Amino acid sequence: MTRHRELFIGGKDVPAADGRTTPDIDPYSGGLFATVAAAGPADVARAVAAADAAFPGWAATSPAERREVLLRAADLLRAREAEVVALMAGEAGGTAGWAAFNVWLGAETLREAAAAVTAPRGAVLAAQEPGALGLAVREPVGVVAGFVPWNAPVILGVRAVAAPLAAGNTVVLKPSEQAPLACGYLIADVLREAGLPAGALNVVSNAPEDAAEVAEALIAQPAVRAVNFTGSTEVGRLVGVHAARHLKPAVLELGGKNAILVLADADVDHAVDAAVFGVFLNAGQICMSGDRVLVHESLADAFTERFVARVAALPHGSPADPETVIGPLVSADSARRVAALVRDAVAGGAEVLTGGGEPDGALHPATVLTGVTPEMRLHRGEAFGPVCALATFPDDDAAVALANDTEHGLTCGILTEDAGHGLAVARRIRTGIAHVNDQTVADEPQAPFGGVGASGYGRFGGRWGVEAFSTTRWITLADRHAHYPF
Repeated sequence: MTRHRELFIGGKDVPAADGRTTPDIDPYSGGLFATVAAAGPADVARAVAAADAAFPGWAATSPAERREVLLRAADLLRAREAEVVALMAGEAGGTAGWAAFNVWLGAETLREAAAAVTAPRGAVLAAQEPGALGLAVREPVGVVAGFVPWNAPVILGVRAVAAPLAAGNTVVLKPSEQAPLACGYLIADVLREAGLPAGALNVVSNAPEDAAEVAEALIAQPAVRAVNFTGSTEVGRLVGVHAARHLKPAVLELGGKNAILVLADADVDHAVDAAVFGVFLNAGQICMSGDRVLVHESLADAFTERFVARVAALPHGSPADPETVIGPLVSADSARRVAALVRDAVAGGAEVLTGGGEPDGALHPATVLTGVTPEMRLHRGEAFGPVCALATFPDDDAAVALANDTEHGLTCGILTEDAGHGLAVARRIRTGIAHVNDQTVADEPQAPFGGVGASGYGRFGGRWGVEAFSTTRWITLADRHAHYPF
């Protein structure tokens, strides 16, 4: 029997107003995995109204109670690991290891948000008037609209709600059409079981053809006071425009064109291990994936030989097989898109060192190219698949220039045995994140996460996440009557 989920509004599972549903497809088999209710603008309005009605009560909830809900949710999520592994395999093609990491980091993000509930916020200000006290206080903004992608569904679903809820906001979540269960309804189930009050979190899934209309309707709702979007740069630009039109702040975490730099003083074996992981985890479908591997000329031959051999040996196949490293992309269309990028590069003169060819349904082989030039689409565009381009550089200046030759600026990895050397290079690369002696893929719930340029703006994580979804008020308190000139 195919599973089905209704919309989650005001603490209840309710059908879409017009009764429509939409399919949720298993990327590996191509068959139907589930169906979900397909919301329209009327359902969005219902969800926002429920969140708005719940806001005063949740904002007034004691810090201890808010913290306890988030901590219970973390424990409940960890207890569901086996369920999440099966869910992510069937809905998004995620491998078991990737799903387990999603559960772990999702739970840790909830715990970090719980800690933030009682973290000190605000300041006592010097006041001009005698006997007056000035305060700068942080307060929740109201209803937050959250948009969640499919690629790290539990991590990003939790991230979309944890800090806003910790700050005292309520949330309306629009999950990806390609993983609405894992990045939306699962999160709601966990928080509902943890004791989150009805209406504090609402989930509205939609059909793919309605995505733009539903998103615009959600942002336009007057009660929505902030926008929280993780996804592609292309869609993020549109979300940012809609938010700006309605004078609503937005946090945008968008795509990347990330570089892994192998400096002349790197350990080649470690660099190979790091690059294989950073490029091919989750079949390259991570905003932090290393699209580009830049290697010092002195190490190029040794690195390339070992790297290509490792990549060629990566196990491909079903996400249900615990040995699989390269599972399916999220859809057959996505695999064809990646194959087209490789074909375009080859037609322009790039060389395939391993992989390439046509995909098998949603499976695309792990692919390494060299000779990618600015005329090729892969040079600028985010691969978001199991593909990387190798290039060499003669010195640090050239490495920095190559790394910065992109409109994106999310993360970079710098492999070196000299931490000081690595830090000096990192300071010259225009990204929101840099990892010295490591690859590009890393996330910790207490750290400021986000990019610059076409990778977006704003920061998730730790106190920065709470600040993103709260506002500062100036309050004065006088202990005597003021004197006025008239």
